[in-house]
Parts: sequence; structure tokens; C-alpha cells
Amino acid sequence: MAKLVVFGGTGYAGGRIGTEAVRRGHEVVGVARNPGSVPEGVEAVQGSLHDEEFVARVAKDADVFVVATPARAIDGEKLIDAVPGLVRIARENGVRLSFVGGASSLLVAEGGPRLFDTPEFPDEYKEEAGNHAEVLYLLREQPEDLDWFYVSPAAEFGAWIPGERRGGFRVGGDILLTDEDGKSHIGGDDYATAYVDEIEQPKHRGKRFTVAY
Repeated sequence: MAKLVVFGGTGYAGGRIGTEAVRRGHEVVGVARNPGSVPEGVEAVQGSLHDEEFVARVAKDADVFVVATPARAIDGEKLIDAVPGLVRIARENGVRLSFVGGASSLLVAEGGPRLFDTPEFPDEYKEEAGNHAEVLYLLREQPEDLDWFYVSPAAEFGAWIPGERRGGFRVGGDILLTDEDGKSHIGGDDYATAYVDEIEQPKHRGKRFTVAY
């Protein structure tokens, strides 16, 4: 059994990852600024990943950090601003550092371009997408002794299209996965399944991978 600390534990992805981990018998702490609505079986803790003293405290007996927060600026702080502290604390405490990432930095085909760079990519999502891409690039620059992974969902993923658990999905690398109809999508429960699979049986240490139907 592992102990997970989920930053963004009340959110769409973080909540489902917490639920899936609890279902499998893991201990889960759900961290949020307002943690009243964490899933059943998850310990609710108020805090912020931008508070390094807090992060250091919850790292003491943790096995995995799950970062499932927006990448854009909230109250003047972006996710990438917290990454150096998360990296240092994870290395010092032997915690595996993981991120719920974005699909935008995936390549639409071998050799590019990134989904983010295609003409069809909506302008209203570019800020969040660009910030998520910066987090991934920063992780790839870290020392080899940092144990991390980053999971990009399919292009269609979120609370507005939750879908139903199928129990099957495909796992890829840096290229966007699409089905036979050209659609790239994944439901929240199946995404969470893939995420917790990686925690239990690591196959992508120091890498990004993607999940889609």
C-alpha cells in the first residue's frame, strides 16, 4: 500500500485519482485550499503546493505526490512557480512526483507539430496549455535522481465530458492518440485507472505518457 498526497484533491482529475487509489487500498490525502468535498475515504487537508513548509510536512510519510491543479496563474501564482520546491522536497524525502498534465504538448504526428501549435487550437485554452507545457519541459531538465512522471490525457478530457468507465484504454508516448474516427478522448475514471496503474507498477519513470481510447 502506498500513501498518496493529491494536490487538487477536490478537482475532476485529482478526485478521481484519489477515489481509484482508495478503491485499491491505498492511503490518500487530498489537499485543497477548500478541502470540504474530497471523495469518500480520502483524508481532507487544507493547504497549498506553493507553501513549501506545508509541502515538506506532508512529504515526511508520503510515497507519491499527485499534482492535479491548474497550471495557469491563480492568485498570482502559476503551477510552474511551485515546481522547484516540489522537486527539492521530493528528492529530499524520496517521494515520487507526478503530474496530471495537458494534451496540448503532445505531437499530432511523428515530428510534430504540437497540438498547441495547430491552427485549430482554441485561443481561450492557450494560456493553460502553454503553462502546462512549461511544467513538462522543466521536469525534463531535472537531475536523474528525481523520480517523476507526467500523464497527458487525450484531447477531450474533463468534467464536461466525463464519460463512463470502459475498463480499457491505450497508452502512448509523446504523440496524440486518436481512435479510428480521428477522435482523441478519455473518461475520467479510465484516466485515473491508468494513473494509479503507473503508481503501482512503474513503467514511465522520468517520462511523460498519454492515455486515450
